[in-house]
Amino acid sequence: MSLESVRAFFAEKAPDISVIESPISSATVALAAEAYGVEPGRIAKTLSLRIGERVILIVAAGTSRMDNKKVKAQFGGKPKMLGLEEVAGITGHEVGGVCPFGLKSPLPVYCDVSLKAFDIVVPAAGSTHSAVRITPERMAELTGAEWIDVCEHRT
Repeated sequence: MSLESVRAFFAEKAPDISVIESPISSATVALAAEAYGVEPGRIAKTLSLRIGERVILIVAAGTSRMDNKKVKAQFGGKPKMLGLEEVAGITGHEVGGVCPFGLKSPLPVYCDVSLKAFDIVVPAAGSTHSAVRITPERMAELTGAEWIDVCEHRT
């Protein structure tokens, strides 16, 4: 279902982008980098967070690490990662396939500036064996994301 919701999202909003599937799991940054033949930083990981009563998604470069102080300053509360069951229930995507596309219900999406280091990034596409290749700017545009700086940047 999740992969199909992502396919439907792109069919409607960006028919020029197609979902790519891998026979090997891409559930972690390291596995995804191997599966799609890119360096780990190009993997656009999606973090599902609860801050107070709000649930948000932050998409960041695969090698970046969330800085809790920056997140707290940006959103006015302490971030807490969603649990496994919560992630699928809220986003409609299983852990390892979470992405800002084809969500079960609308959620605020934020793109960390760490993504801007790359011309093309590879976010998941709703399953642990699917992804898309997209520019960070287009991803932000298609998902209505706001650019923020909430990660420690590593190369």
